[in-house]
Amino acid sequence: MTRGPTLPAHRLPHLPTPLDAFNAAPDDEAGALLLHCLHSLRWSRRIADHRPYPDVESLLAAADEATYDLSPADLSEALTGECLPELPEDTYSAATTALTAAHAAYEAKFGHVFVIYLGSTPREERLDRVLEGIYSRLENDPEDERVMSVEQLRRLAQGRLAEKLRGAGQCPSAAPPRGAPSPNAPAPGK
Repeated sequence: MTRGPTLPAHRLPHLPTPLDAFNAAPDDEAGALLLHCLHSLRWSRRIADHRPYPDVESLLAAADEATYDLSPADLSEALTGECLPELPEDTYSAATTALTAAHAAYEAKFGHVFVIYLGSTPREERLDRVLEGIYSRLENDPEDERVMSVEQLRRLAQGRLAEKLRGAGQCPSAAPPRGAPSPNAPAPGK
C-alpha cells in the first residue's frame, strides 16, 4: 500500500504563560506582584531588574538568593508587611486567646510579627502548627530567630510567587518551594 504525501507539521501558536507576562510586564507591575510575595522594596527591585527569566526555576532561584541577601533593614521592612495566619472562623475563643498571648510574648522578645510558612497544612491544623511554632521559637536567641525568620520569609515568598506563576508550564517545582510542601492553602496574611 502506497502512502500519500504527509502534511507538514502543524505548529501551535505560542500562548503566553504567566512567566512570559511577568517578564514583559512594566517595572511597576512586576514590582507590585513581587511586593505581594515579600514586602521588601529592595528584594522586589532586585528580582524585577534581572528579568527576563528563562524559566520558573531561574526566577525562584533568584528569589531565594535575594531573600538570603536581605539586610537587617530589609528584613524589618519585610516582617512589617506580614501578619499572623488567618484562623478558621470556628476557632474557639480559648485558642484565640492562647495565640494572642503567645504572639504578644514573641513580639515582646523579638520585636516583630511571628512568620511561618504553612504550605499545605490543612486549615483545621493551622492553629496547632502556629502555636507549636511560636512556643518552640520563643526558645531561640535573637540571632537564631533572625535566621529562622529569614527562612520562613523565603518559603512564604517562594510559595506566593509559585502560586502567582502557577500554570507557567515550565517548572514542576513551581508547586512547592525547595524543601516545602505545596502551597495549596492561601498564604498567611494574604
